Amino acid sequence: MQIADRKTGSDFVFDTLFDQIMRLELLPGTKISETEMAKSFGFSRQPVREAFTRLANLNLLLIRPQRATIVRPFSRELIANARFVRSAVELEVVRAAANDRDASCDAALKSNMRDQREAIAKSDADAFHDLDYAFHELLCKASGHAFAFDIIAANKAQVDRLCVLSLTSTKSMEALYQDHEDLLEAIFGENAVKADAVLRRHLDRLSPTIDALYTTHQAYFDE
Repeated sequence: MQIADRKTGSDFVFDTLFDQIMRLELLPGTKISETEMAKSFGFSRQPVREAFTRLANLNLLLIRPQRATIVRPFSRELIANARFVRSAVELEVVRAAANDRDASCDAALKSNMRDQREAIAKSDADAFHDLDYAFHELLCKASGHAFAFDIIAANKAQVDRLCVLSLTSTKSMEALYQDHEDLLEAIFGENAVKADAVLRRHLDRLSPTIDALYTTHQAYFDE
C-alpha cells in the first residue's frame, strides 16, 4: 500500500478511520479490532494503536482494556462541553476578523461560497459538509489566528457526526449557507456586533437537532 502525502502509517490509519467515523460509515457502538484493522491496512499493529489513541483523545473511540474497542457513542455531556468551547473560541475569531481581517483570504472565502452553492444545487451533503469545514478554517486564517481552528476542529468532531444525520436536506444546507453569507457580509462590512449575532444563530441551530436526534436515534447515545 502506497501512502501519498502522508507522514506515517499512523497518519493514514487515523485519517481513514476519522473520515469513516465522521461520515457514520462506522456507527456509534461499532466494535473495531486493532488486529483486524492492521491486517486491513497492511500495517503492523503499532501505527494502528497510535491512531486508535489519537481517536480516543478526540472522544471518537472508546478503548476498553480486555474488551473490544468501540466507536464512541454520542454523549450529550461531551457535545455540550464541545459546543461551549467552540463557541467561546469562534466568537473571538469572527470578532477579530470583523475588526481587522486578512483580506488576502477574501478570494478563497468567496470561492468557497460559490462551491457551497454548487453543492446545494447538486444536493451533495458530503461536499457541503467538507466545504463548511473549510469555510470555518478560512475564517480563522482571515482573523489572523489560524491556530484557533485546531481547537475548533477538535471540538467540532463531537458534533459533526450529528450533522451527518441531520444535514441531508436542501433546506438544512440552505439555512447554513445563508448564515455563512450573512457572516461574511458582517465581516467584510467590519460589523463585529452583527458577526457575533450571526455566529450565535449559526451555532445554535444544532440545539433542536440534538434534542430531536436523541429521540429518534437514542441507541447511538450513551445515556
